[in-house]
Amino acid sequence: MAGLLTLTPATVFASNLYIATGRLVDVQAGTVRTNQCISISGDRITAVAPCGETPQGAERVDWTAFHVLPGLMDLHTHLADAGQSADLALPIKTSPAATALMGAHNARLTLEAGFTAVRDVGTYRGLTDIALRDAINAGHVPGPRMFVAGAYITLPKGGGELNGVVPNEELPADMRLGIASTPQEAAAKTTFLMEQGADFIKTIATGAVLAIGTEPGEPELSEAQMRAVVQTAKAKGKFVTAHAHGAVGIKNAIRAGVRSIEHASLIDDEALKMAKASGTWLVMDIYNGDYIDDIGTREKWPAEYLRKNRETTDIQRARFTQAVKMGVPIAYGTDSGVYPHGHNAKQFAYMVRYGMTPMQAIQSATIRAAELLGKDSELGSIAPGRFADLVAVNGDPLKDIRVLENVAHVMKGGNTVR
Repeated sequence: MAGLLTLTPATVFASNLYIATGRLVDVQAGTVRTNQCISISGDRITAVAPCGETPQGAERVDWTAFHVLPGLMDLHTHLADAGQSADLALPIKTSPAATALMGAHNARLTLEAGFTAVRDVGTYRGLTDIALRDAINAGHVPGPRMFVAGAYITLPKGGGELNGVVPNEELPADMRLGIASTPQEAAAKTTFLMEQGADFIKTIATGAVLAIGTEPGEPELSEAQMRAVVQTAKAKGKFVTAHAHGAVGIKNAIRAGVRSIEHASLIDDEALKMAKASGTWLVMDIYNGDYIDDIGTREKWPAEYLRKNRETTDIQRARFTQAVKMGVPIAYGTDSGVYPHGHNAKQFAYMVRYGMTPMQAIQSATIRAAELLGKDSELGSIAPGRFADLVAVNGDPLKDIRVLENVAHVMKGGNTVR
């Protein structure tokens, strides 16, 4: 036991807890409640009620100095990846084993930042995200709950490929697991990834900012290809998301039936109306444009990257504001890995600056994110039956959303990790 505690000093285990909160953020009601105690048995919340005597056999935890929220959720991360840099070849220089180990480091940083669940939306080294998720679930490494894609479904030389390093045909096989040129190939790759354990499927509907030789506004996978992916995934009870910057690609993806659009930088009025009418979620990474422009310029990232980032950042934020006003469903996603892992909460201030109330921003990273995942009966709120995933912060996030950038305590499944 002493050895175990030495290896995991940040983790405290208890089977029954009684957490006294100062102010509890009720994301379902959109209110803040006082004098509330959270009863936890094992990894689940069993009750939320006015505080009283500590139940027999439970350990009382004093969080009365804090605002307490559900564990935060980031639905656009890249934990199992080498990260962004000026070196185009870094992903191929980083072996699958090294990528997974880096992912374990990134996962811990993310969890300790208060993000107890993530949707990891693809990796160049295919299936390393699945290995990382499984290691976390087995308790081998600390990290958030991960929902993973396995690899990108993308055209040859498209936005999901590692372009500009070697001829694409010479890339390692694990970097081309999702290459598809036809609807039939797209369906077959979808089946393969699901058989390997993917929780959902990620498609590349347009070019990318951070991919050589592709343009964000240009469509890539066709509507027919994405529909084949959606139908194949739906037959197994799984959903599909689409990387899509340009309006044409976004509309193709919505018509194909994807559940969410990632980035949506150049979305137009028609596509916004389509997303609202169909209930298609937008996951818009409106923070990292500043990071790319600042650090990318300083570190001499490819000029193509910097040019495309500048062409999309401001319009994406304007479209985010429009989407908020229209009531299009929006969930929290940051594209972590472009910027350093663990800084996920920096986007909250941007979401408030560009149109959301603080409560709406918090809901986007809790109950709304859980709804997108189809996991709102288990995640995203502090309520009986949900996993005991909690964060505590000094200060009032409804007055200063940036207090979420420095969490005081993090709990995942009843285990205090910070």
